[in-house]
Amino acid sequence: MNRTSLTAALVAVPTAALALSGCVAKADLAASGGPLTVTSDATTCQVSTAKATSGTLAFTVTNKGPQITEFYLLADDALRIVGEVENIAPGASRTLTVVAQPGNYFTLCKPGMIGQGVGKAAFTVTGDTVAITGEDAEQKQQAVTLYAAFVKDQTAQLLPAVRSFTEDYAAGRDDAARAAFPKVRAYYERIEPIAEALGDLDPRIDYREVDAKAEGLDWTGFHRIEKDLWVPAKDAKNSDDSPAWKDWEPSTPQQRVTHASALVADVQQLYDYVHGNDFATSLNEQGVAGLSNGAISLLDEVATTKITGEEDWWSGTDLYDFAANVEGSKMAFSLVRDFTLSKGDAGKKLVAEIDKGYAALEKSLADHGSAERGFTTFADLTDADKRALIDDINALAEPLSKLTTTILG
Repeated sequence: MNRTSLTAALVAVPTAALALSGCVAKADLAASGGPLTVTSDATTCQVSTAKATSGTLAFTVTNKGPQITEFYLLADDALRIVGEVENIAPGASRTLTVVAQPGNYFTLCKPGMIGQGVGKAAFTVTGDTVAITGEDAEQKQQAVTLYAAFVKDQTAQLLPAVRSFTEDYAAGRDDAARAAFPKVRAYYERIEPIAEALGDLDPRIDYREVDAKAEGLDWTGFHRIEKDLWVPAKDAKNSDDSPAWKDWEPSTPQQRVTHASALVADVQQLYDYVHGNDFATSLNEQGVAGLSNGAISLLDEVATTKITGEEDWWSGTDLYDFAANVEGSKMAFSLVRDFTLSKGDAGKKLVAEIDKGYAALEKSLADHGSAERGFTTFADLTDADKRALIDDINALAEPLSKLTTTILG
């Protein structure tokens, strides 16, 4: 991770047509065959139809479950949030209105507003592309609102995942904890700049051993637990006097409980922050420039530590973090893409270069696996593999560095 201050950095998702909820379409309301209704309960998320015509769609969501819930319309990667409505109390109904472009989507409900949700189902929009009108300021506000929804969703998945991961670690179920480690971290890595802007919260959650020692801090968080799970071998590289072993021993069972509890508490603090007023105020103050800065900063995260193998030193799972950072960066870009295109020929050229850069980087990364199938460990990458990834990062970083100035120009 990048250890510099990133107080202005934000993030967001892959390109493709994202609709800004609440904006007005030039076309008539979508002829979807009647109102779209959603029934949410503890285990299901039933949508009245799985197809609609492009245009303005209104989903009326009724909560028949015992917990407060929320409803999402997700893009085809099941990660980007096209629209969401939250805080639907038991017995209550709320409506989500979006301008939906042709494409493939998913619907999802999230009882308790935490975790991965229930009832994810495919949803298809057919028809012609719909032009979106509305005041520029309104569209920019909608972009910021969608980003806020994404961050809240990632922390809502991160918190229970961390609880489960640390329970396995504290109980000595190391195989389960090792398997979960890189997948849990992905939620954090997609939104890492948010924690980095909160003083010592990111150091507590995500500092490497060398960084904590350099700053005289207690070493806690993911990487402290990582070292217990992947105990360094005592060999010529890691002898008793090496930095890996000097002044360190594997944690006792009680120390494991302490480390686990501390990480859960810190992630809880992050969750509370992004669901509070201070986070919303910060996003609104930074606006779309914050989104573009976030796209840039997350790619910097990849370039400074992930591609060097310095992040997940013990586990070698750096490519999982790499992929999550790229996803977060591309998400941020997707929310400001249309604003960039509106800047004339220069904006269109820049978008084309950035699109090409993300595609090339994703293709190179896919050569080494995926989060679902598993990635190659960093130690197994050849010098040629690393060089190819570095070249793709640099090729994307150059046009991406112009994004904020283009949007504000």
